Amino acid sequence: MQQTVVDHIERVAEDVVSLVLRGATGPLAPWEPGAHIDLTLPNWLTRQYSLCGDPADRESYRVAVRYDRLSRGGSEYIHRFLRQGRALDVSLPRNHFPLLPAPEYLFLAGGIGITPILPMLRAAAASDVPASLVYLGQSVASMPFVDHLRSSYGDRVRIVATRQQGRPDFAALASTLSPGAVVYACGPGPMLAAAEDAFPSGRLYAERFRPAPRSFAPSTAFEAVCARSGRTVQVPADESLLDALTHAGFPVASGCREGVCGSCEVAVLEGEPEHRDDIGAPAGRMYACVSRALSPRLVVDL
Repeated sequence: MQQTVVDHIERVAEDVVSLVLRGATGPLAPWEPGAHIDLTLPNWLTRQYSLCGDPADRESYRVAVRYDRLSRGGSEYIHRFLRQGRALDVSLPRNHFPLLPAPEYLFLAGGIGITPILPMLRAAAASDVPASLVYLGQSVASMPFVDHLRSSYGDRVRIVATRQQGRPDFAALASTLSPGAVVYACGPGPMLAAAEDAFPSGRLYAERFRPAPRSFAPSTAFEAVCARSGRTVQVPADESLLDALTHAGFPVASGCREGVCGSCEVAVLEGEPEHRDDIGAPAGRMYACVSRALSPRLVVDL
């Protein structure tokens, strides 16, 4: 964890605030476009937010948080109670949505999904790589950073207020892509589903804030052998591996509990995991909040 102090809080759209978190003890860990951090709040909740500032700035991180009317306590605390000067612990940045080299980019953002896209657009512009952004929101007033985008990138940015204009035709956009161009998209589920229908899968990279609807075979019980301690933990069919490990005294870091943030990653030494996450666990790893076992036994590095 890194120690930071809330340096600045600014309202940047309806129900959206921007936080600048300054390093309390020196430079913060480096990061690249697409990265996010875990923010540990004073109400003991941990939430994940995409970094949307300048990766060259090692003195501070910037995130933006939309108030969720169905908040589980994270966005509500930030909007109602967090104040300038408050000390906050943040994780090292993690990146499951990296910007890969390409000859041209099309960026699609919906609402608060603009946050990981902002540093991507900045990086593309700094490298003189052709790039454009289509930014969707219910209204311009609800869309953070619109003024910055217009002043910095001009006609490379298309702002779409969907209440008045409707959603743009993604199929028409796909037909205009040049060879080699790739699409990066972040936003609500319906927008991403439309993008997946319109753009070739090999050219579309998407990040979700909520898991995509999927079906799996009914969960079954299995056992997790903690290799370093020599203990075996029984994982019932109706309990996650994360909860079973926690109840057995093996606390694992966690955040979203939906398989989209990656904070609960554990190493698998033996056995066959059933990956139920949305970000693609690397070889030999699994995300304990949602993923389970296809084999009766898993050996994990705990």
